[in-house]
Amino acid sequence: MPTSFPKLGLRTWIVVLLIVILAVAFILSLTLGSVHIPPEQVLRILTGGEPDKASWTDVIFKFRLPKAVTAMFVGAALAVSGLQMQTLFRNPLADPFILGVSSGASLGVALVVLGTGAGGVSAYITGLNVFGDLSLAVAASLGAGSVLGAVLIVSRRVQNTITLLILGLMFGYLTNAVVSLLIYFSQPERVQAFSLWAAGSFGGVTWNQMRVFSPVILSGLVISYVMIKPLNALLLGDEYARSLGLNVRRARFWIILSASLLAGVSTAFCGPVWFVGVAVPHVARSLLNTADHRALLPASMLMGSSFALVADVIAQSPGSQYVLPLNVIMSLFGVPIILWVILRQKQLRQSFAS
Repeated sequence: MPTSFPKLGLRTWIVVLLIVILAVAFILSLTLGSVHIPPEQVLRILTGGEPDKASWTDVIFKFRLPKAVTAMFVGAALAVSGLQMQTLFRNPLADPFILGVSSGASLGVALVVLGTGAGGVSAYITGLNVFGDLSLAVAASLGAGSVLGAVLIVSRRVQNTITLLILGLMFGYLTNAVVSLLIYFSQPERVQAFSLWAAGSFGGVTWNQMRVFSPVILSGLVISYVMIKPLNALLLGDEYARSLGLNVRRARFWIILSASLLAGVSTAFCGPVWFVGVAVPHVARSLLNTADHRALLPASMLMGSSFALVADVIAQSPGSQYVLPLNVIMSLFGVPIILWVILRQKQLRQSFAS
């Protein structure tokens, strides 16, 4: 007797495809690099088996696996943070970098690491001090939240999208100026270490630091999931959201908290990572053809993680000893998407209008 299976909707199939793509990107990130490890050997190592070369186990567990997990967390965090900001500001080009939030996080990191003792940046970025890692995360989140809050206050008086973006850039320039002053009066070795951090990398997070990094990211993602209904209500404006009984001020607070945690902690541990927050949500909207955050949020998480993993694999220049700057790869993918968004500005403005 034939068995009938329930039909899955197109969006469900798209999410399933995104999960498959993420799984493939994850395996590629563990396989490719200066040392090529066959996929079957990677799977054997992950399942507790013995590979053909004993050194491959150390390569996977000490270097590639924590970096891949970090890339997945950061990609998902920045994509969700960008999605929340675009909805909150009803601005198609809002993201942690463009609105100066990443610069605020960088200022928080600079205040902590450039003002520390002899350990400097290395005590926080490569050290094993959990308290130091936590202070770094808190400082970055506070810096990100301060800039995001300031932009939100200004956005109430500014309706023009371009003007708001310019103001966001001005906040970014202001915080960057303070960071430059801190660098100017800091010791050369700290400046060099801070510059390496600012280039962006997924390879600096150790398993020990993951004890601080991952819970904070997961907390931000959980808050964003809880705020799905308020985000959908805010799409049509504050007045409409209030008519539905939403406490707009409280909703804004939790959205800002989530976005600040996600963008701030990602920046604290991996440096400023460009374009994920602004590019991925737009690709998700176009792919799913919806503005419903019940579909957009999980899709953005999956696409952000895949985007970060693929960019990191390309940056590693598989088969060579060269490592390209991560943000160079991000720019090659992100800039065409930003240009596409600008060309569709009129249509997007109508979609985000209240």
